[in-house]
Amino acid sequence: MTTRTASFDRQALIACCRARLQSGQRTGRERYLCEGDAPRLLRERCQLIDGVLCDLWQALELPSSLALIAVGGYGRGELYPASDVDILILLPNPPDEALTTSLERAVALFYDIGLEIAPSVRTLDECRRAALDDLTIQTALLETRLLTGNSAVFRELCEQLMEDLEPQAFFEAKRLEQDERHRRYQDSPYSLEPNCKEAPGGLRDLQTILWIARAAGYGNSWEDLAQHGFITPAEEQQLQRSVSFLQRLRTRLHLHVNRREDRLLFDYQTALAEQLGFEPTATRRASERLMQGYYRTAKEVTQINTILLLNLGAAISPPPQQLPQAINERFRNACDLLDVVDEDLFGSNPGAMLEAFLLMQRHPQLQGMTARTLRALWHARTLIDDSFRRSPDNRAYFLEILKQPRGVLHELRRMNQFGVLGRYLPNFGRIVGQMQHDLFHVYTVDQHSLQVLRNLRRFLAGEFAHEYPLCSELISDFPRPWVLYVAALFHDIAKGRGGDHSELGAVDAAKFCADHGIDAEDSELIVWLVRRHLLMSSVAQKQDIADPDVVGTFAATVKDERQLVALYLFTVADIRGTSPKVWNTWKGQLLEQLFRSTCRTLLAGGQVPVRQGLIEERQQEALRLLRYFALPDAVHQRLWRQLDTVYFLRHSAEEIAWHTRALHYRTRVEEPVVKARVTPQGEGLEVMIYTRDQRDLFARLVGFFSRAGYTIVDAKIHTTRHGYALDSFMLLDLSDRGSDRAMITYIEHELSARLSRLSPPEAPGSGRISRQVRHFPVQPLVTIEPDEKGLHYVLSVSAADRPGLLYTVAMTLAAHSANLHTAKISTLGERVEDTFLLSGGDLGNTASRIKLESELLERLKI
Repeated sequence: MTTRTASFDRQALIACCRARLQSGQRTGRERYLCEGDAPRLLRERCQLIDGVLCDLWQALELPSSLALIAVGGYGRGELYPASDVDILILLPNPPDEALTTSLERAVALFYDIGLEIAPSVRTLDECRRAALDDLTIQTALLETRLLTGNSAVFRELCEQLMEDLEPQAFFEAKRLEQDERHRRYQDSPYSLEPNCKEAPGGLRDLQTILWIARAAGYGNSWEDLAQHGFITPAEEQQLQRSVSFLQRLRTRLHLHVNRREDRLLFDYQTALAEQLGFEPTATRRASERLMQGYYRTAKEVTQINTILLLNLGAAISPPPQQLPQAINERFRNACDLLDVVDEDLFGSNPGAMLEAFLLMQRHPQLQGMTARTLRALWHARTLIDDSFRRSPDNRAYFLEILKQPRGVLHELRRMNQFGVLGRYLPNFGRIVGQMQHDLFHVYTVDQHSLQVLRNLRRFLAGEFAHEYPLCSELISDFPRPWVLYVAALFHDIAKGRGGDHSELGAVDAAKFCADHGIDAEDSELIVWLVRRHLLMSSVAQKQDIADPDVVGTFAATVKDERQLVALYLFTVADIRGTSPKVWNTWKGQLLEQLFRSTCRTLLAGGQVPVRQGLIEERQQEALRLLRYFALPDAVHQRLWRQLDTVYFLRHSAEEIAWHTRALHYRTRVEEPVVKARVTPQGEGLEVMIYTRDQRDLFARLVGFFSRAGYTIVDAKIHTTRHGYALDSFMLLDLSDRGSDRAMITYIEHELSARLSRLSPPEAPGSGRISRQVRHFPVQPLVTIEPDEKGLHYVLSVSAADRPGLLYTVAMTLAAHSANLHTAKISTLGERVEDTFLLSGGDLGNTASRIKLESELLERLKI
């Protein structure tokens, strides 16, 4: 009877506490949604749980020697809607069996009432050992708060922790911990889906400062740090604004997802933007405005985090007393850090801000700037106005920064971090933190621009010459490479304004060149690069660069060798600066092929090579390669008689030799011939298919390669004079298995068997569409236009990437009896831009072309 009563009382207690928590949290949420006061919600959630836990503690009638303590964020008094409730049950001595049973029941009860509890049960000695052994536990115990129970044992814990705490060791450990955490997030707050708690510039960076301050005895709040002189009143206000923004954002995120989630995923960005009052504009989504606000806040947090870590480090562990060494009358070297002689320097001489960055480049022994120099820079950035920008001295300083042999990237990044770059170039300031939800770029516009500059600088570094040997060779002979850096800063500067960003950016670049006295030749190149920076990638990836006419047209646009070299270097740097997933060796090969072909055309005075002469040159080279295999001189004739001019124009001499070696003795076989090899670049496979022409052949091949886990990056479709298909495909492994060579036998055997059966096309396996595509869909674009000679039609497709997309295109073309000659498959992050050369069917009829375009558009919609 007693047991049943106790059980009933326990269940009643659980029900009562559950109802109390649910009601209180519902009330707090409703009030927050009306008032938007995040700190109040976090504080009231703590108070609600305090009350429930204290009442439970009393009901459990545990020994009076125990203490119930809040730790971590709960101890700090900031409990987000879905955060764990971290508690410590503190014991003066190890528990006996009866107490252990009581504590287990207590912890179970805390779970039963519906709290996300993270409990620990330790004695004083166990707490001490755990804190000494584990930095995370030591940090959590720094933020302890007695809820109920024995206050004496709680005080003993606090005294014991402070006695064991070594501020300098704690500072170094937390700094290293922050560095490691930042590395997990690529040392950047500018991720597409940042973690607003853990990533650089998130809440954790602010908490790290306060933990260090508390450990060193400088207080527990920003007000305390201001009183100790570590931050100014203005900095305190800015910090409070940053904290408020991040708190509101994380609170809304938890409420929206209804669980613990700190990543700003695409799934949530649009809803969060609407809830936080961000409105879309004519050129930008509400979510993009929200994320720009986040990135700018994160940037401010990283600024103050950098300054305060320097200040706190110097206070906790003062550097050895060394007399600063004068650099000039304004700056000095203080322990290998650039230091201002007078903290008011930038106020009285604003131009010294740019001089500071130049000195960092010219004095390699300088490892950084002192905290007071960084603080002075940060506060003085608002002095950069039109008068500052018009100053000839300041313009000369800025150009000198770009022209230095070392430190260009580091100092431009430092200038951007502390707001100087965006002030000096106001249009650059407008793209700071601006996200590009184009399924292509993974960096904000300002970070992408600096990434392009980084890649250009990397070409100059000898230790990276093995990465892109041609780029390193070209840039080493390129006069005044700093003009490329100017183009990097301006090539995307007009993003988000509406209109053609290349044309608008060229206008900005022209004004910059005129203002800074850049000579006519360099100005012309800079403006041309900004205007044409997308040209080479477009031609290489969308046009038939084996066609001399295509190369000739491109050469006529480029005009001379210096512009060609500049555009090639810039294009490689630009593509590599968009996303780690976008660049591959196939794109590199296309660009290099176009570069070398254009060089030959320019050296020939811009004259397009005679087609017949070009074909003969390739044929002779192919025959030379065939001799290496001890084949008779006339071995090629049987196959080549069946190949037309177009085949020899579209294939390299090496490809022609490979095909001839495989097919010279079986030009009229009934069974399909499939040959595969690892590409000469060592990445991906090249596959040749030779078979009697079949209906829907391209669709069958596309389906097979997709099911095998490969994506097609290039396809050359050719029909011989005697009715055989001779098709070549370049494939890249979608899953990066690193097993291309092992797949050769499978592809040759399995694909031959399937083609022999003449089975209908099989759709590729299904797959998931990425979150980015779902939440930032791309409106598909389809155009069909005749080529210059009117003999073929060029189909251009732009759409969000998804499983089976190419198969869908292939089946639609087959349904319209369109003959495919070449396919250029370009995947740009989560977006594809594919180009197909077609003939046949009823493409000559305008109404039929419109019908094909409409069908493709409908089928490409997500």
